[in-house]
Amino acid sequence: MPKVSKASAAKQQEIGVGHVAEEVVEGYEISFMDIREASDLAPFLKGLPDDRCPCPHWGYVIKGALTFTFADHSETFDSGDAFYVPPSHTPAVTAGTEWLLFSPAEYSAEVNKVIERNMQAMQSA
Repeated sequence: MPKVSKASAAKQQEIGVGHVAEEVVEGYEISFMDIREASDLAPFLKGLPDDRCPCPHWGYVIKGALTFTFADHSETFDSGDAFYVPPSHTPAVTAGTEWLLFSPAEYSAEVNKVIERNMQAMQSA
């Protein structure tokens, strides 16, 4: 049975406000997110439908707090919370937030392309 850890994940990437370690296993992207500073991550999603993430996610907050905003409400998950988030959201985190995320790889690949393009544009500005 395949497995992945934060240290062994194939992709390790600094994203300015934190670090992401991820790997695709059996059709799911497993992401270890470690964000050092309080951040609204919505700008990374600009260019996706309604500038929101179209991918569903399942996850677990290791420490800190993670808020997902939808068109009509927001939901906050704290340390120790497991969660499911449907499509059409934007994330924001408190400083020092760590979480584990499971996402269908077919959706997350497209989202990651947009995030990487936006990160490059932000670094160039």
